[in-house]
Amino acid sequence: MANGRVLYTDSTHLKADANPRKAVNEEHPVSVSEYLEQLNAAVEADRKKHETKPLPAVKKTAENATAVKNTKVSTTDPESGFMHRDNKPKGFFYLDHRTVDGKYGIIMDTHVTPGNVHDSQPFIGRLARFNLDTVAVGVDAGYFTPAVCHLTQERGIALVPGYRRPHKGQNDFQKKHFRYDEGRDVYVCPAEELLIYGTTDRNGYRHYRSDPGVCQRCEQRGQCTQNRWAQKTITRHVWEASKEEANRLRLTKWGKKVYARRKETVERSFADAKQHHGHRYARFRGLMKVQMQCLLAAAAQNIKKIALLALLYHV
Repeated sequence: MANGRVLYTDSTHLKADANPRKAVNEEHPVSVSEYLEQLNAAVEADRKKHETKPLPAVKKTAENATAVKNTKVSTTDPESGFMHRDNKPKGFFYLDHRTVDGKYGIIMDTHVTPGNVHDSQPFIGRLARFNLDTVAVGVDAGYFTPAVCHLTQERGIALVPGYRRPHKGQNDFQKKHFRYDEGRDVYVCPAEELLIYGTTDRNGYRHYRSDPGVCQRCEQRGQCTQNRWAQKTITRHVWEASKEEANRLRLTKWGKKVYARRKETVERSFADAKQHHGHRYARFRGLMKVQMQCLLAAAAQNIKKIALLALLYHV
């Protein structure tokens, strides 16, 4: 019933049993990315490839020993997370990260996090739990990050993401107007001038910079950059090639067919959970209890699905 060849992952929010007005602001340590270790190794290798000296170790001082941020915490359910996203309700929520099989929509995994955790953070860790011959994973645009694209492709899995509209900057010439020449490791601007590699920062971005002397004489400078030094900078992630490959797959006939099933599988699974299994609200307080609620809902949905398939196909 579930072969695991194609999986679909998404998340939905459950409103926590917590009054948004009963909250305090606390300083919490900044959460470290799930993929920081792999990123640091990739940055070190990239700087070595470009014959750039290694980045100095971060000095542990009283100011930066533990980076903290101001976080809104519920006094009723402290384990919930304050969610504030575009086109989403604002308040204390939990997120149910669900993975379903593409054949019949059998729920393979359900994992609960606070509402302020980004969708992409637990994705690779949950995907690694499956001992399946997975070929592709269909996800929405929230998972279209360099780390997710790279680490899924490392596992031999094709990532088929949704479309993410790029942010339009203040200049007429956007990044898409600059061509990357992989052989020479340079960017070519619309005027056919080169942007040369400068450095790779801690966040994994290579910086390519133009020659200010050339840009000062360029007739298209006003459309390209507002930099006071007349220098254009383009950034490229060390895992950008993986993003480009995922985007290429998205546009193929096969990729479009795979992604089209997403609305019929994981989105339908969430719709059924919300309509018939009380998945709009967290019935309990605390992460572990909400996890139990989501597991019970998933089990009930799978039982219904298996019974229906047994009736229809005598499997």
